[in-house]
Amino acid sequence: MKREALSHPVAIVGVVVTTVAAVLFIALLIAMLTGLEANPYAGLVVLVAIPALFVAGLVLIPVGVWLRHRQLQRDTDAVADWPVVDFRRVRVRRTALLVAALTAVNIVILLVAGYGSLHWMETPGFCGQVCHAPMHPQFTAWSSGPHARIACVACHIGEGPGAFVHAKLNGVRQLMHVATNSYPRPIPPGAEMRAGAQAQTCAGCHQAGRAVGDRMRVIREYADDEANAETTTVLQMHVSASSVPRAIHWHADPGVRIEYVATDAERQTIPYVRVTDANGNVKEFVAPDTPDQTVREGSRRVMDCVDCHNTVGHPMAATPEEGVDRAIAAGLVSRDLPFVRREGVRLVKASYPTEGAALQAIEQGLRSVYQSRSPAVDQQALARTVSGVQDVYRRNVFPAMKVSWGAYPTNKGHITSNGCFRCHDDSHKAKDGTAINADCAYCHLQVDTSSQ
Repeated sequence: MKREALSHPVAIVGVVVTTVAAVLFIALLIAMLTGLEANPYAGLVVLVAIPALFVAGLVLIPVGVWLRHRQLQRDTDAVADWPVVDFRRVRVRRTALLVAALTAVNIVILLVAGYGSLHWMETPGFCGQVCHAPMHPQFTAWSSGPHARIACVACHIGEGPGAFVHAKLNGVRQLMHVATNSYPRPIPPGAEMRAGAQAQTCAGCHQAGRAVGDRMRVIREYADDEANAETTTVLQMHVSASSVPRAIHWHADPGVRIEYVATDAERQTIPYVRVTDANGNVKEFVAPDTPDQTVREGSRRVMDCVDCHNTVGHPMAATPEEGVDRAIAAGLVSRDLPFVRREGVRLVKASYPTEGAALQAIEQGLRSVYQSRSPAVDQQALARTVSGVQDVYRRNVFPAMKVSWGAYPTNKGHITSNGCFRCHDDSHKAKDGTAINADCAYCHLQVDTSSQ
């Protein structure tokens, strides 16, 4: 009778699901504990998804038994004519052994395929080159950025099952957009994550509130004259609160809580800021002519790392001038070539239908300018410059995605976008008349290098 009760298809499925889930759980748990798997999804898959599958299989077994019992009550002829498995017979034992061996092989194949596909889908190559073709601009910028050795999933998912589900559902939506060629061009900036998720992710490597003192930043810019004259600006950046009462990373101090309301999706217009300091004192700053309804009904967000470092994962030059200046400063473009800064900016600023057309036009343009000059220019310097200027274009402009200069403004600073001045504009005022300071010395001092 027990054998007949377990013969219902639902019960059989339950037995199979439970068995497979148990084998998967044991195998993947061993892999995780021995350090073979250390990605953000491993714990969720091994400790949440597979156990849930195991429980689901266990639930199916009694459901199948109950359904089979109902069949037997309605129709006594419903009992299927099952073959008799007699292990006393050599043929039966050999057949069972073969089935068991094939089952084991299938499970191993599933394990290897599952592990390989999981690992592969988490690689930056998959995110930027295979499945997410629209992310080519971000992938290119990431490849040459400060986080080039950090996988996409290490930053683009938060912690816990909620973040995992959100990321996967968002991925399904993006996949449908890719399949139907209906994704926006350019891709909107930023990764939509729950408030605070980015700060938790960044804190996995960076220590918020750690005193690091001042840092020196050197900015090199070049003129459009024949000598490509260099102008050097040296800034002493007050990164942490070790040198002044408040500094740049005061915003990230764990003892300080900053909330704000933005009226646009890119969070560039911020009419309201609420600050709770380390002593629990609260002060609210409101921009002029801000309706009370905007403050009352607006969605509040706790300030985190990416409110300033919004392009740290995919840095792009904001202007053609900035891109060419960086290439000259790095030696990728030869400053010895007359007017090279002017010509480089002119060529990367022009509009081209495709990247291939742009690279060809840049090479032809530079060679036509310098090959007609007398005396002849250094051909090695010219070849290096052609490659350098092409690289400036290749890293920052993507015609297929309609990404050009300034498509993704950075909030770290205030030269090419509002950045800091979204809040630090001296117009956001509290009831006592104090305002969010816009003094430059709050964050940096310009070092006089004229005597050096």
